[in-house]
Amino acid sequence: MTSCSTKPQDPILPSIAHDIHSYANPAEARVRHLSLDLTVVFEQQTIQGVAVLTIDRASHAFGQLMLDSRALQIDKTEISSDGATYRETPFGIASPDKILGSLLHVALAPDTKFVKIRYSTDPTATALQWLKPAQTAGKQRPFLYTQSQAIHARSWIPLQDSPGIRVTFDARIHTPAGLKAVMGAAPEVSQTPNEFDFKMDQPIPPYLIALAVGDLAFQSTGPRTGVWAEPSILPKAAAEFADTEKMLEAAEKLYGPYRWSRYDVLVLPPSFPFGGMENPRLTFATPTIIAGDKSLVSLVAHEMAHSWSGNLVTNATWSDFWLNEGYTVYIERRIIEELYGVERAEMEASLGYQDLLDELKTHPPADQILHINLAGRDPDDGATQIPYEKGALFLRQLEQAFGRARFDAYLKSYFDQFAFQSITTAQSLDYMRSHLFVPDPQTKVAPPAIDVKEWVYQPGLPGSAKAPVSRLFSKVDGAIADWLQGRNVDTASWSTQEWLHFLRGLPEKLDAAQMRRLDTAWHFTQTGNDEILDQWLLMAVRNHYEPAYARLEEFLMTVGRRKYVKPLYEAMDTKRAAALYDKARPMYHPITQATIDALLAARKK
Repeated sequence: MTSCSTKPQDPILPSIAHDIHSYANPAEARVRHLSLDLTVVFEQQTIQGVAVLTIDRASHAFGQLMLDSRALQIDKTEISSDGATYRETPFGIASPDKILGSLLHVALAPDTKFVKIRYSTDPTATALQWLKPAQTAGKQRPFLYTQSQAIHARSWIPLQDSPGIRVTFDARIHTPAGLKAVMGAAPEVSQTPNEFDFKMDQPIPPYLIALAVGDLAFQSTGPRTGVWAEPSILPKAAAEFADTEKMLEAAEKLYGPYRWSRYDVLVLPPSFPFGGMENPRLTFATPTIIAGDKSLVSLVAHEMAHSWSGNLVTNATWSDFWLNEGYTVYIERRIIEELYGVERAEMEASLGYQDLLDELKTHPPADQILHINLAGRDPDDGATQIPYEKGALFLRQLEQAFGRARFDAYLKSYFDQFAFQSITTAQSLDYMRSHLFVPDPQTKVAPPAIDVKEWVYQPGLPGSAKAPVSRLFSKVDGAIADWLQGRNVDTASWSTQEWLHFLRGLPEKLDAAQMRRLDTAWHFTQTGNDEILDQWLLMAVRNHYEPAYARLEEFLMTVGRRKYVKPLYEAMDTKRAAALYDKARPMYHPITQATIDALLAARKK
């Protein structure tokens, strides 16, 4: 892999972390603003148009701007000193790397400040999913959405695709008649139908640039919050996310002002590969969290928490991913506690801890480290539960050791100190040592002894790690014992979290009679709660419960959330997995396709 130049850093350009997942040369030329004028063409499954890059140059700069690209068709490159008059300039595209894509290098003149690139995307672009009308809720119009994290922005925009290189941007998006474009940016007034203008004044990493085009409508949930969705599901989505404004107020109370103006949620079709994506101003969310009782809205709290940890203060490289996700899971649960109480937050922390223990069993020691080594690997490989849950557990331990009031004050200062910056693990820990691991300013008591290096740089969990404890889960444990003994169980008041703990707490191997008994009593095969359904279908696969197989196929044919589908394919025998996947694959986003492709290919070896 290649990346930043080894030439000395010019004082004109502030130093940034070396990123092994980018071809960019930010020490010589750095993109600071991006202007897009793009047309979405559904018939050809392509986005085509122009990107104008505003660059800063170092005094010792090379005569090349080095950009990241993946399967882009570059038609023409031009340069300008003033942004008004352009002249054509040579460019070259290197042979593609399987992970990084291709280096795109553009020749610069000494006075170049603007680079214009005319290009189009390939139908195989890894950030883009083109949905046919039948794959949408309305069944009448096509749909397009992007997923740029981690290094997929380069498949739809030629740019310096590194989280350490933040840019502002503006965009004009041309759509087919009757379709609306939305972006993670502020909308601007446009005088032309099917032409949508956007502006992002705050500098963001490229993986947060997001676009969706479809039959979309909007409903407000508060002065600064609202929901975008297809019209047929908008009322249900708006009802589910009715507490979004309250969440925002709770987060501000804890960690300081919200700095992105609005917080809206776009509900995507169910093929979306993740639970959510924290694009500033417009979170992209899976419809699988719409349960009808707000029991799964912790995902909204999670994506909102990214407005501080991730979007405001960003991991500089993908080895620092835990700075985004560990902090965000911790903050998510604090928001949930503010809105729904400590018992709900503790149940979710306990479920997360269970997920972490399960995840640690499946990864080698090198991948159990928070500051993971991703040399020679796709950064998507690091997106396990470990940076999320181990990172959150580390911060939870710090809170318990220092006291909540002091730790909250520390986090506020952290977000203020590094606002709109991308930082490394080393920078984060240096700030922690100098601002948290110091004598208490009030009592002068020495800081508690916590081995930070063990948490961050060693595999597994430290011996001092404390598991979250849920009082309600202790009662569920009793219900599990009663059910296994054939006694009746009172579940009338159970929450989703209690049901999940119940199902996870049952023996992994159950006989056909036990599976029928569960399904007859609580109708798991027909549940409309996708979190519970996924857990039940996993049990059905493991225990060969055939009455659930039709629902399993339906689920895999419609839902592309990687968290759900990957364990299900893993649990199936190879023949069944391959047969189902052959039918379901066209429904999945390229990110989910790559995951399951690799899973099934490994079985053939």
